[in-house]
Amino acid sequence: MNPRRQARSDVTTSFTQVAAGDGRGGGTTVAVRIAATIVACALSVAVVACSNPQSPSAEAGFTTSVSVPLDAPLSHLHGLHVDRSGTLLAGTHSGLFSIDVATGVTARVGDSDDDFMGLGGASGTDDLVSSGHPGPSSDAPNPLGLRASRDGGQTWMTRSRSGSTDFHALATDGTSLVGSDGRGLQTSNDGGVTWNPGADVTVGALTITPSGVWAVTPDGAARSTDGGRSFTAMPAAPPLALISGTSRGLWGVDGAGYVWSSADGAEWDKGGRVGAVQALTSGPDGTGYAASSDAVYVLERSDATG
Repeated sequence: MNPRRQARSDVTTSFTQVAAGDGRGGGTTVAVRIAATIVACALSVAVVACSNPQSPSAEAGFTTSVSVPLDAPLSHLHGLHVDRSGTLLAGTHSGLFSIDVATGVTARVGDSDDDFMGLGGASGTDDLVSSGHPGPSSDAPNPLGLRASRDGGQTWMTRSRSGSTDFHALATDGTSLVGSDGRGLQTSNDGGVTWNPGADVTVGALTITPSGVWAVTPDGAARSTDGGRSFTAMPAAPPLALISGTSRGLWGVDGAGYVWSSADGAEWDKGGRVGAVQALTSGPDGTGYAASSDAVYVLERSDATG
């Protein structure tokens, strides 16, 4: 077994958990920063556990869960995105919301109450794509097809496939666009105006980095180097349920809720457990963000030097 797939003491992952109404703490190297309580646990060589009755077990590094419910509209998350200002956006069953990761405060973005499926975008930009279903106040065809926003989700325009396609997963790097509607992949090089058939593969999550298109499939993580037309299995990858990445590396969460990080997809380091998160994204600086129904986690990889 690849030893890097196990917990390591020299490369570890620290987490910040922020829930509604919380503040943000601090920590270094291998640490857990908990916003609901001003508690910081420092780790040097050995892992020292913080006392918390809700703390799940973990291997290299750990997280402490503070179950403070988020606003009700965020209870069903379909996607996360970091915009140009560094704000975390969440696509939900009832619209688009911003999350202040320092305080946990959420706010509706724009006027739409649509069901935002497949929310995506080039990290660190206000250019977004989404799909889904019209909300109670909308008379748009169902499904919505591909929609796009150039202003961080304040307004949306239909690009294509209105009334015919519901993309459950979308990924773009600002140039290429890959989408899955559960019947194989579709690819586009013009922002989703026109589409071409991609690989005939079922995916649960998609992301695009400079090294290719990454997908979570029933057979494990896979990578495409031809824009999504074909995929090669990545046997070194853990059994991921979610994946996200940028030029700064990849983040993943497996089915048991453990976080993994990788610089290139060839070798992976295991971090702490965040539990049943529903969405994952990466910021342009390499920071990861994962969200569950009751909290959002800021994921920071730290390389100890001794």
